[in-house]
Formats: sequence, structure tokens, C-alpha cells
Amino acid sequence: MAGGPGGTGGGVESQSLLWAVVLSAFAAFGGILFGYDTGTIGGVIAMEDWLKTFGRFDPTHPELGINGFYLATNDKSLVVSILSAGTFFGALLAFPMGDMVGRKWGIVASCVVFSLGVGLQLDTKWATFVVGRVIAGFGVGLVSCLVPMYQSECAPKSIRGLIVGLYQLAITIGALLAAIVLNATKNQASHSAWRTPIAVQFAWAAVLGGGMMLLPESPRYLLLKGRQQEARKSLGRLMTRPHDSPEVESECLEISTALEVENKTGSGSYADCFRNTENRNGFRTWTGILLQGWQQLTGINFIFYYGTTFFIQAGIKNPFIITIIADVVNTVMTIFGIQLIDRVGRRRLLMIGAIGMCVCEFIVAIVGVTVGHPNADQSVNLPAQKVLIAFVCFYIAFFATSWGPVAWVLTGEIFPLGIRAKGMSLSVASNWLWNFGIGYATPYLVNQTTTGVNGVKAANLGVKVFFIWGGTCVGCFIFTYFFIPETRGLSLEQIDLLYRESSTGLNQFNFPPVVGSEQYRRHILADNETFIGNLKAE
Repeated sequence: MAGGPGGTGGGVESQSLLWAVVLSAFAAFGGILFGYDTGTIGGVIAMEDWLKTFGRFDPTHPELGINGFYLATNDKSLVVSILSAGTFFGALLAFPMGDMVGRKWGIVASCVVFSLGVGLQLDTKWATFVVGRVIAGFGVGLVSCLVPMYQSECAPKSIRGLIVGLYQLAITIGALLAAIVLNATKNQASHSAWRTPIAVQFAWAAVLGGGMMLLPESPRYLLLKGRQQEARKSLGRLMTRPHDSPEVESECLEISTALEVENKTGSGSYADCFRNTENRNGFRTWTGILLQGWQQLTGINFIFYYGTTFFIQAGIKNPFIITIIADVVNTVMTIFGIQLIDRVGRRRLLMIGAIGMCVCEFIVAIVGVTVGHPNADQSVNLPAQKVLIAFVCFYIAFFATSWGPVAWVLTGEIFPLGIRAKGMSLSVASNWLWNFGIGYATPYLVNQTTTGVNGVKAANLGVKVFFIWGGTCVGCFIFTYFFIPETRGLSLEQIDLLYRESSTGLNQFNFPPVVGSEQYRRHILADNETFIGNLKAE
């Protein structure tokens, strides 16, 4: 398909960069919901009052919990991972919510659902607490899909990676805030020790839901629905130009043209997501699904779900403080990493991150297995513990600068408009499905086997589980090399051209598939190639 100049190829570019950043970045506050909850549950299940309320009592195994109170392996798996079951279905339903209600109002409705789940978790009945986790997860699942979608469709292309990466930064800030609140309430001898950290989540939902009411709807969604005049007004707000200006008109025409070309090869159904038509929908959908799965298989949520418990079992004193340190590293390095997305590039960052995480995880596993475990008298090898903590932090740093933010950026930009809501919902659902599986299986992999009436068999891998995560990071590198193209600096419509021209086989410029995407990306930018230009050239 011939390329050529035409239109602007500029994407949503604003005269006021600050206004564009504020508009698009505010939605990233949705990451607080995900990150805070992820960080909260790991600390809550280690609190004495929570264990007395929901756990079991066995004075013969004091090492399992606190003062004889402990949470059985199967209950721990359930309460931690059940949120991900809700998020899985929430992510799948983000398509009808995002395409029928809209990106903006879909996020607002998700906050209401999330708040209901938070309220139920304040109860002292096990069943109610678990149901609350599911409903809160449903809301988080909707938000986790709709927020990157909204950001990708509204952000200027030159800083789209930075802005969508702010969603991951919000996740890390949420986890850090959770660690701080947990450390402040952990010694309270009442239900407020765990109720306070949970109830704080009402504030995050109120800020996100209330703020989104003031922001414009995604112009690409409005054009998808044929609401031309509303789309122009929304674009005008995002670009800080009059809605009838030539710049707004040109951008509307480029988006509409791309949508028209896409509609010629499919109806936008779920089946179209998996058809390898000229749009390469099947390739793009599987890329999104597998990308989100590999992000979870890096093992990062092992630290944030079970880090407190893991550090206790490793003989580390004051594990809550170590968890805060890990969260600070995650937040600071994410701030650093999101600035690299539009400078270094998506593809290169993912490969660097995979290699770095792999090395760190194997070092943690080897040190832990050889000299890092507590001795029979419960004494520890202090230098080994320092090495273990240091390389866990290095591992988190590599994740935070690569697979953390970049996976969300790519998921929000690789799909064509007609199937974007469906493709993103399937991809994010993959994230939560793996999140659930890893969250549920980890206690069985790591914990010791318990005996007695309530005994549960477990693999007792302990720190050896990092051998598994190191191996999966090798898979992350291979996947990136063969599946992830470089999209830095391209508008969403130009990314469509990138996939159409260079995803499979050699194209007219003799660029190889995916591996050579950087060359074709440069060609698109150099020639300012657009859909309008393609149609004129034909």
C-alpha cells in the first residue's frame, strides 16, 4: 500500500502542553485504585487483629502466624487472588461499558462499583469480605482498561508514552501510600488497624470519579459513534483551538479516514479481533493478550502481594519497612522510566528490562538458596540478607522502568479504533487472569506444608520461586523481539499504517516484520505518512 503525505499526521497536538498533560494525566489517577489495593492486602493479612478476626488458631505452630493466629494457605490464596477474578470479568466488560456508555462515563461508573466493594470489605464476616474483594476487583478491572484507553485517545502523540505511563506511576504511588498507611496502623489493637487502610480507598474513587466528570469525552470515541460535532468540540478542548479551526478539522478527517479504511475489512466484532485481515487484527490482539500475560509472569506481584510475608520467612526484621523501601524504589524508578518511553522507545526498554530482571531474579534465588535462609537457631546471615534485599530492589527498578509502564502504553496504542475497546478488554483481562493464577498459586508454591485437621500441602519453594520468575523473563525477551514493533512518535493512525505495512513478511521497502519496525517507523515520520496520503496515492 503506497504511502505519501497528506493531512497532518500530527495526532492530537495541543497549543498548551500543560493543559494536554493535565487532561490526559488526571485519568491516570485510576492507577491509585489498583496499586493501593495491591499494596494493602499484603499488609492487612499480616496484621494480628485481622488474623484474629478471619484466621485460625493453632498454638502448636507459632511460626505460621502471630501468637498462634494464622491464615491457612487456601484462605490466603483465596483472599489475595479473588480480587483478580473480579478484575478479569470487569476488564472483559470494559468493551460494552467503553463503547456504549463511553470512555469518560465508563470510568465514573467504575468508581461507583469499586466503592461498593470497598464498603463490603469493612465487615467482619469472611464471606462478606471476600465478596467485597470481588466487587472492588470488578471496578478495578473496568478502570484498568478504560483509563489507558482514554489516555491513548486523548494524549498528544509526542508524549503519549509519558502520559499513559503515568497510569503505571499512579499504581506505584498507590502501593507506596498503602505501605505508609499500613505501617502507621499495624500496631493498633482493634479493627481500625485494617479497616482504616481499606476505607482510605473511598477517597481515591471520589477523586477519580469526580474529576472525570469535568473532563471531555474521547474525540475518537465520539467519531466512532458518528457524533461529529461533539467530537470537534472535544478535540478543540484537547488541542486548545476553536472547534471549527483547520487543525481540528484536519485531525477529525484523519481519524475518520482511518476508521473508514478499517471498516472496509471488518465489522468490529469480537471475531474481527482474531482475523488476520489487512489490518493485522489477529496479530495485534494476540500481541496485546500475550504482552499483558508476560508482564504478570515477570513475578512482580509476588513482591507486592506476598512481600511482607516473604521477608518475614526470610528472617528479615521489620518487613513492613522493607516493603516501604521496595515501594519507594518502584515509584522513583517509574518516574524515571516513563520519561524514557518516548526517548528510548517501547521495544528497546522491554528488552533491556527483561534482561535486567532475569539477572536480578537468578541472583536472589542463588543467594537465598545457598546462604540466605535462617539458621536452625533462627539467626541470619546479615550480608546475605542485604544482598537479597538489594537485588530485589534492583529487580523492581528494572520492572519499573520497562515492563511496568510500557505494557500499558502499548496496550493502549496498538489497536485500531474499531476494535480498540474489545482488543484492550481482552488484553487487560489476560493481565488479570494471570494475576489471579499467580496470586492463587504462589502460597502453594512458597509456603510450608501444614499438618493437622486444617493441614494443607504446599511445595515449600521459598526463595527458590525466583528461579521460576527468572526463567519467565527469558520468555519476555524472546516475545518482545518477535512480537513488539517500535511505535515511538507515531499517531494512533500512523501505528495502524505501521502494522498494515510491516507486520508480516517483507513490504515494499524490504523492511523485515516487527524486527525491522524501527526502520519503517522512521520512514513514516520522515514522509509524514497518513491514511489520507495513502488514499490519495492510490
